[in-house]
Amino acid sequence: MTLDYHMNEMDWESILHEAVNMGYRSHQTDTCGLHIHVNRDAFGENQAEQEDIIAKILFFIEKHWAEMLRFSRRNEYNMNRWSARYGLEKTGKEILEKAKESGYGRYVAVNLRNYSTIEFRLFRGTLKLNIFLATLQLVNEICRVALLFSEDDIDKMSWSVFVRDMNHYPELVQYLKERQLYINEEIFAEEEM
Repeated sequence: MTLDYHMNEMDWESILHEAVNMGYRSHQTDTCGLHIHVNRDAFGENQAEQEDIIAKILFFIEKHWAEMLRFSRRNEYNMNRWSARYGLEKTGKEILEKAKESGYGRYVAVNLRNYSTIEFRLFRGTLKLNIFLATLQLVNEICRVALLFSEDDIDKMSWSVFVRDMNHYPELVQYLKERQLYINEEIFAEEEM
């Protein structure tokens, strides 16, 4: 499903409401996560093109790890247990190589072990519609940035620049504000005299 389909065709509100009515807890457990799969075909026509984009996704996640941790609603212990990081390296390609060689299995922030998809495993489970949609929107934006920008541009991109033009996603903006991650004005230091 595309993000548009999730937002406009899927009746997530009813599905999540029914899950609550059936006694599901999601967020109130230590073992539930919200895992989002993105088809590798979205990143290019061949493995080399796909890996170039995936490397930039990994680089973005590692560069903004503190923000991703806050967004995820996981504590560091659970993040390390269910979705460990690879660690920031100088380039996304270095992170990708580390990911390919790692013995973590699937319990990493971005799982690359699936044949047709990459799996974002960072996020704590939720049955709240706004948080669910905001998480889908964030993953979509991370992928969009990786598709549109060079690794050098991503390296120079601050979190505030990344989130400043998200007004087309009211759910994401609301959630970023709730998590104190929405910085929509650049702060300039006064020059010392």
